[in-house]
Amino acid sequence: MIGILGGMGTQAGLDFCNKLAKLNRGKLDQKYPMFVLYNKSNTPKRPENLKKYYNVLKALVDGCKMLERNKCRFIVMPCNTAHYWHKDIQKKIKIPLLSMPKEVYQYSKKTCKKNSTIGILCTEATLKTKVYNNYFDKNFKLISPEKKLQKNSVNKSIKLVKMGKIKEAEIALRAAVKHLIKKKCKKIILGCTELPIAIFAYKSFIKAKQSKLFIDPNLLLAEVCMKKYRKK
Repeated sequence: MIGILGGMGTQAGLDFCNKLAKLNRGKLDQKYPMFVLYNKSNTPKRPENLKKYYNVLKALVDGCKMLERNKCRFIVMPCNTAHYWHKDIQKKIKIPLLSMPKEVYQYSKKTCKKNSTIGILCTEATLKTKVYNNYFDKNFKLISPEKKLQKNSVNKSIKLVKMGKIKEAEIALRAAVKHLIKKKCKKIILGCTELPIAIFAYKSFIKAKQSKLFIDPNLLLAEVCMKKYRKK
């Protein structure tokens, strides 16, 4: 059984579950993966609590232990910023906690040449904690929008998704995407789990899956989950 620690935010957790289902579309009910979603929406806000490290860590560990008690074989967190606590969470639980940034890095190594420029759209907290830079700086040039664009395009888009205003979120994000394309990025990581919702909400699942520009970490993680799930 797959354990999903959600609630960061709730839309992102549901998006992950939806992608697990879509990857198995057309199969018998009994062929769909078994999973438990713990929508732990009372987890302290990650961006505002980077300095209160152990407050967030305790909440995340408590959530993972609940999934562990429910006999999950491994756990995923559909939240990029939460991976700042990944190593310390893993030390306190007995089952594997998959790493979203690591999986995105492994995928990028297969699809991009070394030293390629890769763009990332994410929260300021994800940039600050370097959860992606810790992997990508070894082999790639990882770039993000300038401060003004971050605030007026990326942050705004994330907020709009959380409010359920998906079309407005997609429009808000366009400026940041155009900026990264002008910088000749080979790929753009949608490094906040709300952003793929903004980009792909009005596109077919097949188009989202086959996108040559955007990397959807939630979708990648769902695909890795299914491979691991099938190895019983």
